[in-house]
Amino acid sequence: MLDDSTPSRDEPGAHGDRHPARPATLKEIGALAGVSIATVSKALNGRADVSRATRQRVQEAADRLKFTPNSLAQGLLAGRTGTVGLLTNDLEGRFSIPVLMGAEDAFGAGSVSVFLCDARGDAIREQHHIRALLSRRVDGLIVVGDTTNPRVPLAGSIPVPVVYAYAPSSDPRDMSAVNDNVSAGRMAAEHLVACGRTRIAYLSGDPAFTAAGERVAGARAALREHGLDLVGGEALYGEWSEIWGRAGARSLLARHPEVDGIVCGSDQVARGVLDALRELGRHVPNDISVIGHDNWELLVTQSRPQLTTVDSNLQELGRTAARLLGEAIDGRTASGTHTVACRLVVRGSTLGAV
Repeated sequence: MLDDSTPSRDEPGAHGDRHPARPATLKEIGALAGVSIATVSKALNGRADVSRATRQRVQEAADRLKFTPNSLAQGLLAGRTGTVGLLTNDLEGRFSIPVLMGAEDAFGAGSVSVFLCDARGDAIREQHHIRALLSRRVDGLIVVGDTTNPRVPLAGSIPVPVVYAYAPSSDPRDMSAVNDNVSAGRMAAEHLVACGRTRIAYLSGDPAFTAAGERVAGARAALREHGLDLVGGEALYGEWSEIWGRAGARSLLARHPEVDGIVCGSDQVARGVLDALRELGRHVPNDISVIGHDNWELLVTQSRPQLTTVDSNLQELGRTAARLLGEAIDGRTASGTHTVACRLVVRGSTLGAV
């Protein structure tokens, strides 16, 4: 039998023993440290008006009682809920999903919960999701586009920070995270020049896409620095498809059989180019080197030969968007467009070129 001086299993004792099913309270920490509940709260939240000795005594008591802070309560005290919204218009898209994965990875490292919504390109559905997310008191929003073209900002007054990813906001005052497609085009052309290619052509996709024009501009700028220009003086535009890649390559080689390098606006176009060159009896990479854009693994690794390409680094783009949003939530808003560098992935379609 326990006497009055012996601590029960539900009370902190000389050894800090507690019932394992119930978490420690601020009152119990204060009793063990010999301070008030208010002082315990201030000490655990790092307030400057608590002496170092008192803060240490409170922390030691909290450690002995295996105290775990209530993250929800801390968030409410700070005016936050520890949640963010991720809104996309293309949940099935191969571009938006890596962006979302990168953002979610970055948020996960900080124990932030993510609500994911797909507007499916419908403005009414988008507004519905925004209202639902704001009703849940999310701390911020990331809006992921389905193309690289600028989009109009979210309608109405949004009371939390917003970051636009992949597709930038058309308002330069907003925060946007995008790929550096100009540098990506430059990277592709410079790689072909480094492979010894001097008669380089460009087969792009739909010119209505911002990325198409930016990649061509980067490639032409790089070539001019080496005293070169695109074969034919300009890029050829078509669809983002293998069909266009095959047709474009046949047309190009019929007019310019001297071509020894081809930059393609996407991996889909490049896959079609490889097929056409094989049918025309042109060896890749010995006769002609081919490089694509996007690093779509399904295409590049199954191409014959495997395709050298410029990776858009989409997961890093998502992580950048998450970082910008986190900083904005903390009051450090960085307005404007922030670019994420792409990276070259060398494979057989240029490797070994002479």
